[in-house]
Amino acid sequence: VQLVGSGGGSVQAGGSMILSCVASGYVYKDKCMAWFRQAPGKEREGVAVVYPDGTSTFYADSVKGRFTILRDNATRTLDLQMSSLRPEDTATYYCASYRGSWYACDTTFTRPWLNADWGQGTQVTVS
Repeated sequence: VQLVGSGGGSVQAGGSMILSCVASGYVYKDKCMAWFRQAPGKEREGVAVVYPDGTSTFYADSVKGRFTILRDNATRTLDLQMSSLRPEDTATYYCASYRGSWYACDTTFTRPWLNADWGQGTQVTVS
């Protein structure tokens, strides 16, 4: 399994940014996928989750209405469209693929994804 993220950088508050992740080495279309983030000195937290169908999406309260998670099973890509960015969105963002059955992945953002594969992380800085 390989997950390669891209698209991070620096942006001013109120701006927009798109993160992308390309998956390879496994059956992507059957997996529950997500974006997590980790700010300095804080625990990793879930941001958005999408089921294999691409239409069932879930968001942390902190990003609802501002972030959109999108997947394309044909191209094996996972995007995170971010708008109205705030300084508190500054973090390293990770794409994740849940290893277990798609219906077992946590969508409440209260439990860590212990059984997952992770991308290398991409830095987002909002100032």
